Amino acid sequence: MIRNLISPNLSPRTIHRIFVFQNGLFSFSRRDNAFRGFSSTSFACKKNKVSDNVSDQNKAYSGTLLLPKTNFPIRADAANREHLFRDRCTKELYFWQLENNPKDLFILHDGPPYANGHLHIGHALNKILKDIINRYKVLQGHKVSYVPGWDCHGLPIELKALSELRSAEKLKMTPMQIRTTARKCALETIELQKLDFMSWGIMGDWENPYRTLDKEYEIRQLKVFHEMMKKALAEAELEYMEYQSRSVYVKLPIIEFPKDLEEFPPKNVYALIWTTTPWSLPANQAIAVNSELDYSVVSPLSANDNNTDSYLIANERLESLQNIIGTELTIKSTFTGQKLVGTSYTHPITGMRCNIIGASFVTDKSGTGLVHLASGHGSDDYEACRESNIPIFSPVDDSGRFTSDVGEPSFEGKNVLTDGTTAVIDFLRDKSILVKESKFTHKYPHDWRTKKPIITRAAPQWFANVEAFKRRTLETLIDIKTIPYNARSVLSQYILSRNEWCISRQRSWGVPIPVLYNVETDEPLFTVSSIAYIIEIFKERGTNAWWELEEKELVAPEFRNNGVEYKRGMDTLDVWFDSGVSWTFILEKYKRQDPHSISDLYLEGTDQNRGWFQSSLLTSVAVNNKAPYSTVVTHGFVLDEKGRKMSKSLGNIVTPDTIIKGGKNKKEEPAYGADVLRLWAASSEYVKDINIGSTVMNHVAESMRRYRNTARFMLGNLNNFNYNQLMKYEDLKSIDRYALYELYHFGKAVNSGYEDFAFNKVVQTLNNFSSVTLSAFYFDIVKDRLYADHVESLSRRSVQSVLYHILNMYTRSIAPIVPHLAEEIYENYKIVEPEKHDSVFKLGWYDL
Repeated sequence: MIRNLISPNLSPRTIHRIFVFQNGLFSFSRRDNAFRGFSSTSFACKKNKVSDNVSDQNKAYSGTLLLPKTNFPIRADAANREHLFRDRCTKELYFWQLENNPKDLFILHDGPPYANGHLHIGHALNKILKDIINRYKVLQGHKVSYVPGWDCHGLPIELKALSELRSAEKLKMTPMQIRTTARKCALETIELQKLDFMSWGIMGDWENPYRTLDKEYEIRQLKVFHEMMKKALAEAELEYMEYQSRSVYVKLPIIEFPKDLEEFPPKNVYALIWTTTPWSLPANQAIAVNSELDYSVVSPLSANDNNTDSYLIANERLESLQNIIGTELTIKSTFTGQKLVGTSYTHPITGMRCNIIGASFVTDKSGTGLVHLASGHGSDDYEACRESNIPIFSPVDDSGRFTSDVGEPSFEGKNVLTDGTTAVIDFLRDKSILVKESKFTHKYPHDWRTKKPIITRAAPQWFANVEAFKRRTLETLIDIKTIPYNARSVLSQYILSRNEWCISRQRSWGVPIPVLYNVETDEPLFTVSSIAYIIEIFKERGTNAWWELEEKELVAPEFRNNGVEYKRGMDTLDVWFDSGVSWTFILEKYKRQDPHSISDLYLEGTDQNRGWFQSSLLTSVAVNNKAPYSTVVTHGFVLDEKGRKMSKSLGNIVTPDTIIKGGKNKKEEPAYGADVLRLWAASSEYVKDINIGSTVMNHVAESMRRYRNTARFMLGNLNNFNYNQLMKYEDLKSIDRYALYELYHFGKAVNSGYEDFAFNKVVQTLNNFSSVTLSAFYFDIVKDRLYADHVESLSRRSVQSVLYHILNMYTRSIAPIVPHLAEEIYENYKIVEPEKHDSVFKLGWYDL
């Protein structure tokens, strides 16, 4: 009815000219829209001559006018007053709307920020955009779920936690000590960040956030890993297959025994080692013995002189070694492995002096009880060498060929598994230190794609086989709404280019991958029942049990009596896997059975197309065969006013705290308050990179002042109005009905902007409506009637009825963006409402 009332060909300026003569109390005209209103002063000064008692005349005239009256202050003083309205529209409102709003649950799932360091302006943009959406949904009557989250694991937190410790302390720390320190650091950071988020007026369940370090979260994460494993979607980079290696026994001349063994002359005594990877001998940096085992110097039984070779081996390997070399051996002396630590020997290739060190993983179940260590080619080797301050060394390039660092020029460029192995064995034979070569069939790590044997240059990794479910993942993207539209193709391209995802990391602070390894062969105990058993332990004791319990306690009963000794793996899950399974929190919390997705919306920076958006999608499709979200919104990065990335070196960093509280120089960096920060975020075309700086913020603050003044005018002129005095539409004057027509279209435009997540269009609509439709047009026209008509006149009530409708819709329209201002406005007009609430958000959206 309203939209058809006024002819579309009748411009606001034309209507103005018509009504200025019909409704003005005094006989004077206004010729343009620049005139800002009627006051006693402006009227008194219309006389040809200003009398000496102008002040008295002004007082006399003002006494005859109904001037605006309101307690709503002109200045916001936001830094000092916003907190007065915060609780009612944040934590109190959050739980109220879940209980009372009638419409379906809307879930905006929070991408967890990293629990490390201070929050930056990008965090503010992200959280405020989410909050605007949530608040609009609340006003629309939806229940809204927004549970903040934090990403708590990873190397940066581990390093920060250790940064204040001395180097000597760091080296001595056990994994449990590192985990305890890192956990404390993460929890402290969360509390600091939480206070900042809340100061921005972000509504959510701040008392019950999800944190990737919580036991319940870690268990859900491991269940996802378990499910992927059962579907053969999570697997080691390495497969273990039967393989025939060229194994060698090599004798390395002892140079000098420690003082405890000075009675044993090292002449013709050799440390005997055995390896199935002869190619790794050029990288040898130490020999490991177990301090708890007994070792002996043995020699052939038939030896009659001191020039016969003697071998250093573990006592328990004597019988086996006799069978291997075909010679009966006799023990010449016996001692503990502890006494061998510090013994020096000659490197098999370079002839350099190396040392025997102690390592607990060494056993006397295979080989000789002495283990050749190459720190760059084995996880145990690496850990043992690191503890002895022996550097990492790997003379092998990415293509598996010896580099120039190998120590023997004839090896350079050769493939370590083929001609490189042959070259090393021939070299050992020529040097007369090769005791025995034989074929050895055993389980050996193979690449899961090529099925070829591998070389280890670092710790083996665990991978998610993305190739196996890539097609289904891409199919789910078809039904997902993305803003901007091209975000779908960006995310699709990342997935298309990915065949696998390395989900393991070598660090202490993380969720342990619950896989045990055969001590002798390094073969993983990667079975459904073994992992399920370990997860049950974690349910009771937490993931710290992985380091706290003895390894035998982690072995499932069915594998305890099979003659195999197991050791725990030291890998933890990638932090993107950590955060990527956060959809499990929503799934468990709400038991949502939507066949297409788990959450309604994910909103993060564009960099998350290769991060959290992707990891969430991959894990959800792998386990649930559906996407975790139905809509994905991406925003750009925040740059300075010159379009440059912010950095300390440029001195152009703008922090949320400075905008809200002001800088040291309040004239140059005034305290704008949280609402101005929020209005900046809403004003931006966030799908692109956006700018911030003093000039930008001044413009935003000016818009904020316009909203205040607009509301103040309406509040002041409704001071003696009551809801019961509302006039029916058909009884309103024509210009007032036209104002409602404009209000109707204003509401449609605002609704459309919010629904499309185009908040900058909402702000543009608000600015235009405030400056043009209201201030320059409608307010300018009706001031005469408001100020000069009788207080009970129908003409004045007609205007007030319209102002009531405008104020209600105006307050709801700005509320998602500037909630503190909206609450302050409502605090000043709820006295006229038929139903009073403590928050404007409890009123619902306002429709004409």
